[in-house]
Amino acid sequence: MTRWRLGIIGLVVVAGVFAGWRVLHGPVAAHAADPAPPPQVPVTTAKTQVQDVPVYLDGLGTVQAYNMVQIKAQVNGTLIALPAREGQEVHKGDVVAEIDPTPYKAALDQAVAQRAEDSAQLQSAQLDLKRYQSLASHNFAPVQQVDDQQATVNKDIAAVALDTASIENAQFNLNNCVLRAPIDGRVSLYQVNAGNLIEVASQTGTGIVSITQDKPISVVFTLPEADLGVIQTARAEGAVPVEASNSQDEKQVLATGTLVTPNNTIDTTTGTISLKATFDNQDDHLWPGQFVNTRVQVNVLQKAVTVPDLAVQHGPDGLFVYVVKPDQTVAQANIQVGYEDNGRAVVSKGLSGNETVVLSGQSRLAPGTHVKPADASQPAQPPATAAGGNASAS
Repeated sequence: MTRWRLGIIGLVVVAGVFAGWRVLHGPVAAHAADPAPPPQVPVTTAKTQVQDVPVYLDGLGTVQAYNMVQIKAQVNGTLIALPAREGQEVHKGDVVAEIDPTPYKAALDQAVAQRAEDSAQLQSAQLDLKRYQSLASHNFAPVQQVDDQQATVNKDIAAVALDTASIENAQFNLNNCVLRAPIDGRVSLYQVNAGNLIEVASQTGTGIVSITQDKPISVVFTLPEADLGVIQTARAEGAVPVEASNSQDEKQVLATGTLVTPNNTIDTTTGTISLKATFDNQDDHLWPGQFVNTRVQVNVLQKAVTVPDLAVQHGPDGLFVYVVKPDQTVAQANIQVGYEDNGRAVVSKGLSGNETVVLSGQSRLAPGTHVKPADASQPAQPPATAAGGNASAS
């Protein structure tokens, strides 16, 4: 073998060695040796908020009429008319029922006539008395005759007074043939229909109709006796607002009113106290006998840090939340919750109000875990669509 051939073989060997070194130590090998990026856990997040939070006490109550009156007859007779319709709103003084006045009108006329007769007799007796007194002063009539005539005059005066009382009684009975509403309110269903004979003695529990005042209207509800101190403190600071909501849907607020007073005693059997609130009820959303949920606002927490309830987790050392840091990792922040309402928790310790907290996906997290956050307050992106306008399948 010549030197020329040996040189060519040597160059081939050197080129092979160089190529192998590039394969082992070149860019491809260096790229393969880089560590894989840490996996990101998808989570939903929300910002903490600093806001004023009203504090409520929740109870269960019953709507009651502000006033309720049973309309009962004070005279016997036939019920001839019911001018007020069932369910009608009436005002004080409106006619709601009428009883046949014929016998009472006759009694009034009789009493008036009797007084006229007795008044005429009194006038005659008084004239006779004056004549007897004049004769007696000149010794032409005995004194006894004057005294007897004076007694007759006094008797006639009493008779006229009795007639006046009879007229007043007859007028009273006649007036009571027309029954009027003593308050503003709503008429009930008829308890006696027109044409029936009304007897005062037979009216025990019910009357002809009842009238309930529903503008304003009351709600009586109960709270634990432990809440009484908070209620009294709130009352000392001013009017205490009360909300009444649908008993089947607490989010449906029916009316807003004002607390009137707690009851004067605590129910020792249940450990609760009854309270009364009033509502204008101009829209008739509250009805006597209705069950409602009540919320009494007793305080307002100023500039409180709040987070959604979903963010709060329970751990062996208490409550905590996962906070997303700028490098997209999470840290565990131990917190204290002072109040919860309407899906949000007031954090009294552990957060400043500038954090982003995790709402869902916490079961896969630990301190330092990398996350792929999605803001729960932002609407989800719609799926991409094909040229024909239909959503593309992945």
